[in-house]
Amino acid sequence: MPEYDDEKKRLIIKVVYYGPALSGKTTNITRLHDLLDPELKGEMMILETKDDRTLFFDMLPLGVKTKTGMLIKLKLFTVPGQVAHDSTRKAVLSRADGVVFVADSQLNQKVNNANSFENLADNANKVGLDFENMAIVIQYNKRDLPEIESEDIVLKRWSKMPWPVVFASALPGDGVLETFKTLLGQIYTRVDDEFNLCNEHSLTENDFISGVMGGQ
Repeated sequence: MPEYDDEKKRLIIKVVYYGPALSGKTTNITRLHDLLDPELKGEMMILETKDDRTLFFDMLPLGVKTKTGMLIKLKLFTVPGQVAHDSTRKAVLSRADGVVFVADSQLNQKVNNANSFENLADNANKVGLDFENMAIVIQYNKRDLPEIESEDIVLKRWSKMPWPVVFASALPGDGVLETFKTLLGQIYTRVDDEFNLCNEHSLTENDFISGVMGGQ
């Protein structure tokens, strides 16, 4: 559930990038930070271990103001993928309004992807999230590498699931904006149901997405 401050007219939406270690979660929001309008983004905080894996979280605050003066802020986080940091993953996932699950497209990562997605579902339930109805986008990253799963196989695997699948190569930035835009559309639908953004605040889905992304 988004955090709403009636006194400050501020709605805070939390987005979490989740996935196995080294799948490209931090790379996604780093590239997103590079690509977005400078007026829309704050500073990005990165806490890393000595082997360059994200230990805690990255946070990238974005914002858009409605015609009625309500400020909608988005905060983007990543979680550590290593098995040892499950308690941190739960803490960061708590109260999330949307999730990008970043899978590694390499053939030798299928088991890690499956285990990480199962961990996402388990942790979502443990922190009280309605996993089945959450805004989730599945991103298959590292499409620029050799020996990766084909798009047909990936799409067939997820065909019976309700979540959209996006293919990406986050290092050069391919698919990063598309993934984020797809998630924003899902988040808008859920937030509009609760806060009536369209009728009470004159904020359509297109206005919301373009406001956050600066027309990207």
